[in-house]
Amino acid sequence: MELRQKVIVITGAAGGIGAAMARRFAADRPEGLVLSDRPGTALAPVIADAEAAGCATLSVTADVSAEAEVQALARAALDRFGRVDLFCSNAGVATGGLLDAPDRDWSQAWAVNAMAHVYAARAILPSMLERGSGYLLQTCSAAGLLVEVGDVPYTMSKHAAVAFAEWLAITYGSRGIGVSIICPQGVRTPMLMAGFEAGMLGPKIIAAAGNILEPEQVAETVVDGLRAERFLILPHLEVAGFWRRKAENPDRWLDGMRRLVRTTTGDTPAAPTTPATPAAPATPAAPTTPAAPTTPAGSGTSS
Repeated sequence: MELRQKVIVITGAAGGIGAAMARRFAADRPEGLVLSDRPGTALAPVIADAEAAGCATLSVTADVSAEAEVQALARAALDRFGRVDLFCSNAGVATGGLLDAPDRDWSQAWAVNAMAHVYAARAILPSMLERGSGYLLQTCSAAGLLVEVGDVPYTMSKHAAVAFAEWLAITYGSRGIGVSIICPQGVRTPMLMAGFEAGMLGPKIIAAAGNILEPEQVAETVVDGLRAERFLILPHLEVAGFWRRKAENPDRWLDGMRRLVRTTTGDTPAAPTTPATPAAPATPAAPTTPAAPTTPAGSGTSS
């Protein structure tokens, strides 16, 4: 996929990877950039840089954990530019939580890191399918392929995001819809650096496992991956090796991860203060043939 003359939506665009993608994409002269982030974030500098590069822009405030706001974002993009060629579902959140993380952290990680991708697909796929073309780019993290040992809500939600992207690619790939996932490891973003400053376990393990990239390096890798229409975009090439070793010998990989935790921290994660009670497994439903998604009723207005 070439970005020139495309209409592109990016969530989580005020900083980190999202801002870097916005600036790099603008250099390829898309027809329009729709940039979004949650209330209280500074989108204006990114908008200004994109416009300085000659790009038409639209700024939309949206909380991607709320489906009505994602629907409103998609409608705003379609109303302004008439179509969306590439929807980058990039917003994410880390909690630094382990097994005893409060339920609100689990819920937030699930809503932002997993369900936001579902909401984006529901919002924009109908118009893409009607045209017979479109592309979904989802920021999933290497944690979605491996494990972020210092943040279990993040790890679980990112694994779900990878699985959902795989399902989208299988289900809609023959109908003109491209899907790619970005799975970086350590990137110098406010989210990661805040974890370093707080002394969290996860950033220590990330630093021990490989290089910390700049967001601009990730954005360049994304452009290359989109041009090649690769499903799996890996800014850190070493992640491919880790992932392969995990698949080839899971027990050996798990043992290696335990050693990494011990050598990096000299300790192991603390036991949970309140053990969770496991729920009874649900009875799986019979499989059905997926249909094109419809726009849910009751969508709210843009914020």
